[in-house]
Amino acid sequence: MARHQRVQALSVLAVLLFAAACLPAPAAAGVHLSTLPKALAVTASAKPGQVLHAGVDSVTVTWSLNSTEPAGADAAYKNVKVKLCYAPVSQKDRGWRKSNDDLSKDKACQFKVTQQAYAAAGGSPGSFRYVVARDVPSGSYHVRAYATDASGTEVAYGQTSPAAAFDVAGITGIHASLKVAAGVFSAFSVAALAFFFVVENRKKNK
Repeated sequence: MARHQRVQALSVLAVLLFAAACLPAPAAAGVHLSTLPKALAVTASAKPGQVLHAGVDSVTVTWSLNSTEPAGADAAYKNVKVKLCYAPVSQKDRGWRKSNDDLSKDKACQFKVTQQAYAAAGGSPGSFRYVVARDVPSGSYHVRAYATDASGTEVAYGQTSPAAAFDVAGITGIHASLKVAAGVFSAFSVAALAFFFVVENRKKNK
């Protein structure tokens, strides 16, 4: 009897261990923006309120170590990634655009501008000319840059002021050339219809 109980106990323990092994590992905590030093000075050539047209206009972004940081503070910075972020006015009542302190859950900075080696050593600013991507929707935006370490983890950031955002006019989905083609086709259709109407009338009058 005792042996049977021991076997049952071992079976239950084996089932519990197997179930525990099958459980997904707890999600790693993401990096929080509030914990990062604002060590990068970031600028954008677009003026506050300026309208940039997606797929056409460009903005030049620059970044460097903030002058308030001590020399060598960026020694661990290996790369920089720059993103286009929705300004607060374009996040209102749009949950899919909301910012989140946990960067792994943040939805405000959805659009990649560039990712490259950190180039601000010796005070030389890094820069990149970005042509606004065609899939960027209409809205108000600012720019944020993250410095990452050798593992790719964000270790510092900087951004242009959300209050001084510039605007993007997104593509509506109907290209101008398509509108012209549609107009030409419509005019041709009307002319063809009139021609056949005249021909038919002449046939009837003969």
